[in-house]
Amino acid sequence: MKKLLLLLAIIGVIVLAACGNNASSSDGGSDGDSGSEGEKTYKIGATQIVEHPSLDAAYEGFQAALDDAGLNVEYDLQSAQNDQNNVKPISDGFVADNVDLIFANSTPSALGALQATSEIPIVFTSVTDAVDAGLVKSMDEPGENITGVVDLHPDAIKKTVEFIDANFPDAKVGMVYNAGEQNSVTQVEAVKKAAEGTTLSIIERTVANSAEVKQATTTLVGDADVLYIITDNTVVSALESVVGVANEQDIPLIVGEPNSLAKGGFATFGIDYYTIGYRSGEMAASILTGEKKPSEIPVEYPPEIQLFINKQGAEEQGVEWNAEWDETAKFVETE
Repeated sequence: MKKLLLLLAIIGVIVLAACGNNASSSDGGSDGDSGSEGEKTYKIGATQIVEHPSLDAAYEGFQAALDDAGLNVEYDLQSAQNDQNNVKPISDGFVADNVDLIFANSTPSALGALQATSEIPIVFTSVTDAVDAGLVKSMDEPGENITGVVDLHPDAIKKTVEFIDANFPDAKVGMVYNAGEQNSVTQVEAVKKAAEGTTLSIIERTVANSAEVKQATTTLVGDADVLYIITDNTVVSALESVVGVANEQDIPLIVGEPNSLAKGGFATFGIDYYTIGYRSGEMAASILTGEKKPSEIPVEYPPEIQLFINKQGAEEQGVEWNAEWDETAKFVETE
């Protein structure tokens, strides 16, 4: 009898030990699965044509949206240093690294990404005209693997030209841009069209790189009454040289976005690049989590524009102050 009781006790201990091990194994597996899902890391290749405040702000907004979405992301940010020859190789590298998504911050960067892959999702921003550039079929029907947010509000150029015409009638408007940037060509054509029927005339100077910007701007002295610098990546990256000429010669400098005001421009009807970057990040989050495909997300315009003015820039450039601006403008200070 004692032997039987001892045997039963041993069997009981073994059974309990086995149950404990099974429970322990089950709990560990469950924690590991949920931990694996919660700690999933996404690889994003971020490419931009050059580093300047507008593009940098868009990138910051993009990152903030993904952080707010609770996603764990590894970023590989690469700048083409304003060299078109570097654009596609950057995206080719992302494809080779099998990133989960490419964030293309500028028109050249988006074109390079689309040439590099038709499978990896691409979300772009800081693109002026996605349709004209050949990135998407239409705003409502993006490609299979690409979508994003453009940086040109439909009314921005029209309102800017109207502002120049109202405050500087009969002005000759000098524009410096890189004719190799499709987004710039599109904007210049839009400026010319908006100027039709106004008192304004347009004078153009083109550059191939940022080193030529100051000289091109200097050639406008004596011919241009107002300078208008659009969101051209080449010129904006060397905007300090344009500001210098404008200040020395008392020529009002109209710019394409608020970040250029902080460098010394006078006025713009612009957008917040952080905002369009953030919206692009929201799109990327929905793609990474499988909620939507790029083809299911229409390309979007910036939500709104408004008049921004730098009072210090106005003073430096000899602009006669209009009291109405105190009521209508948002003010930006020189950095």
